[in-house]
Amino acid sequence: MKITQLIFFLPALIMVACQPQNNQSLKQEEDQKETVLVNEKEAIEKELQNKADSFSLDYIMGKFDPAKHPDFERIDVKYASREGLYLHQETYEAFKKMHAAALNSGVQLKILSATRNFYSQKGIWEAKWTGQRKVEDGKDASVAFPDPEERALKILEYSSMPSTSRHHWGTDVDLNSLNNSYFEKEEGLKIYNWLIENAAGFGFCQPYTEKGTDRPYGYNEEKWHWSYLPIARALTYKASKELKDEMVTGFQGSEVATDIGVVEKYVLGINSDCK
Repeated sequence: MKITQLIFFLPALIMVACQPQNNQSLKQEEDQKETVLVNEKEAIEKELQNKADSFSLDYIMGKFDPAKHPDFERIDVKYASREGLYLHQETYEAFKKMHAAALNSGVQLKILSATRNFYSQKGIWEAKWTGQRKVEDGKDASVAFPDPEERALKILEYSSMPSTSRHHWGTDVDLNSLNNSYFEKEEGLKIYNWLIENAAGFGFCQPYTEKGTDRPYGYNEEKWHWSYLPIARALTYKASKELKDEMVTGFQGSEVATDIGVVEKYVLGINSDCK
């Protein structure tokens, strides 16, 4: 082979000779990245597990009195629409900071509903189940939906079965209005836009966003419902591991919880940003 030919082919020969080493280096880098991701995931899960272990299953299911629980605090009426509402102390402190920041932006946040234990939720559920309280479209569910599963699914558009509500946890608040249309114009839109832009900075997330491919199951969209993630995320994790459909009992209509798959579709059927 002439020297000119050798010079021409030399770079190609070097590339071929180096290719296995380059491939090996790339594989090593990919393996290292995968190991880091696995380690990070395990660390996050361990942290969630440790925090979740500090809460009982009865807590998850709302079987306690927030007025007597040492971790709960009564909400000052200046933050709420009425007296007698409670939140977990950590949630309450975070909300007060968010409330002050919102006021500085000309936005008034008002808590309409906060902690509801099993028995409060049972009252709401059974009132809708028996027709004493109409569902959101004005129908008497006990008449319009004689089939128990269909009736439960109708109520589940906006109301949780007792034992499965995030409102049990002291982490969730309903703000300003219980009507999505309120947040679509004028003052309501201003409030919602502020929350979308700022609530995450205080630890809050909207768990029930518009349903679609990313959230095919669960309650309908609730623009008023915001959840404090530093606690709620651990409780969601605990519910995913320990709460079972067959545990959801003790109220009218509970017999269909297992058929519906209420834990998977409703407790865990939330905005992925809130998990």
